Amino acid sequence: MKITDLMIQETMIMDLQATTKDEAVDELIASLNQSGRINDPALFKEMIYKREAESSTGIGGGIAMPHAKTKAVNEPTVVFAKSKQGLDFEALDDEPAHIFFMIAAPEGAGNTHLRTLAALSRLLVDSDFIAELMNTNTPQEVSALFDAKQAEAAEKEAAKEKAKAERVAQASSTESGANNVKNNSGVIVGNANTEEFVVAVTACPTGIAHTFMAEDALKKKAQEMGINIRVETNGSEGAQNVLTADEIARAKGVIIAADKNVEMARFDGKPVLQRPVSDGIRKSEELIRKAVNGDAPIYRSQGGKASDEGAGDSKTSVGSKIYKDLMNGISHMLPFVVGGGILLAISFLVEQLGGSDNPIFKLLQTIGGEGAFHFLIPVLAGFIAMSIGDRPALMPGMVGGLMAVNSNAGFLGGLAAGFLAGYVVIGLRKALKGLPKAIDGLKPILLYPVLGLLIVGTIAYYIFDPVFGALNTWLVDALGNLGTGNKVLLGLLLGGMMAIDMGGPFNKAAYTFAIGVFTSSGNTDGAWMAAVMAGGMAPPLAIALATTFFRSKFTEQERKSGLTNYVLGLSFITEGAIPFAAADPLRVLTSCIIGSAVAGGLTQLWSINVPAPHGGIFAAALANHALLFLLAVSIGSVISGLILGLWKKSPTLVK
Repeated sequence: MKITDLMIQETMIMDLQATTKDEAVDELIASLNQSGRINDPALFKEMIYKREAESSTGIGGGIAMPHAKTKAVNEPTVVFAKSKQGLDFEALDDEPAHIFFMIAAPEGAGNTHLRTLAALSRLLVDSDFIAELMNTNTPQEVSALFDAKQAEAAEKEAAKEKAKAERVAQASSTESGANNVKNNSGVIVGNANTEEFVVAVTACPTGIAHTFMAEDALKKKAQEMGINIRVETNGSEGAQNVLTADEIARAKGVIIAADKNVEMARFDGKPVLQRPVSDGIRKSEELIRKAVNGDAPIYRSQGGKASDEGAGDSKTSVGSKIYKDLMNGISHMLPFVVGGGILLAISFLVEQLGGSDNPIFKLLQTIGGEGAFHFLIPVLAGFIAMSIGDRPALMPGMVGGLMAVNSNAGFLGGLAAGFLAGYVVIGLRKALKGLPKAIDGLKPILLYPVLGLLIVGTIAYYIFDPVFGALNTWLVDALGNLGTGNKVLLGLLLGGMMAIDMGGPFNKAAYTFAIGVFTSSGNTDGAWMAAVMAGGMAPPLAIALATTFFRSKFTEQERKSGLTNYVLGLSFITEGAIPFAAADPLRVLTSCIIGSAVAGGLTQLWSINVPAPHGGIFAAALANHALLFLLAVSIGSVISGLILGLWKKSPTLVK
């Protein structure tokens, strides 16, 4: 398939009028919508910004490649656009973007389409080709240039395959072929005695563009440097050109240019550079040079992270590391929270209707409370530990969490046990480093589990459980004895925190606090859960109201996107407001924080209790004052919507 089968001329924009990133996204989406290539512009825009939140698709060199893979797309399409004056697309090199490729891929995009998009991405690392694109004036010229370039690339690939086949044939007929190493397709990739050899893995969240651009950039730079390289891609079709054990073993170093998780255990003991996929595109020479020189941390698949060797390459702050580990625990805990919590909430409703002897009530209590909820803290602790110390830390972390449950140390004790277990295993790895290599195999299956469990269990039993048990009891009692004024203040704080970053650290901190109190108070006190749920529902609802009643203040695409926020807000999905906050952070965040704080404070003023940790409007019926809960959410949403609508300026009209 030709690239121009996807990059159709009727969608091309040869003189983009946008002057901002948001305007550019709207203009490109409008072209897709007018040609009938997408069926839900609001959803498509939401997915575009979701990808932008992970890392900017302004890849530098004057190019931006916003893309999304979603059911909102009817047919795979690439919108080509040029901006003569250029605009700030938050590019990785801080330079303005002049060339745009908006990639729209349906959820069920076929392999042929995905391979074509990969071919497009590979072309864009050629600076001469980009210069030629900048000189085009008509859609016809753009199409002709891509057709010619793709044909040229196909000819080069055919010649390369022919040369490889000839080398394979020659190697198989001579004794010298014994030293050659073949990849999993039987193609020679180098000589086993070659020292200058590195391997790499490229991956991005959608696996459509950056994955293959990084692959091609690394290959081209390695060829210029005279270094052999093998690159595995983790794209939409899955892992391609998978690295063999032999290739990994003989590589001087490993490059992981990825924005998502890749299989890492196979690189145990190798110098591994872990960087964003964008570095694979723009910093390929630096990465290859470091990999060849072994200038990277030694990766250890057992016992956690890279060794101290090369640690200077790490750019992760202590705060970011703690947050990442905590989020790993919370993300694995959430299914237990949601599933068990909602079943528990329904059980309370059944109890009110049929009494405590009702068999359905007992069943739901057993499944939700004694079942799912019993695992909350052990799962939280276990996966915090695993994020720090890898698999050997999972078991001692979970046991430490279970001990916290049984001793009333609760949520706080579980957090402490999780972090303790992770760092205990890292400490054990360092302490046992000098043991004979003959017993290396015993470390993950005997030494780490036994010693890790003994150390974590002992510290938890004698220190964590008594200390956090007393602290937890005091916290629950103190919250239970708060006067109305103090409850309202805490409700204001929790509600406002839910809107500060809409799914980020502040949001998660407030939600985690509410979950902690919820689980520590016998699974019946949902007062603080009411505050955070109301605070989390208000921002998307406020956006929806503002785009509905202040239509002139928003673009057509924003108005359409705003409609989806009614559903997202009612479902307690705060992230629906993120695209609007990204485009206008001062006005959107300020107005949303005010409304969310009001909503959270009102839940405490009216003593509202929501015995479910999620569900939004669907959990409202389970509240002790369902109508008042909905009123609190409504008041907060209206306040935010009014502030935003009155404060926001009308958009600049685009010709």
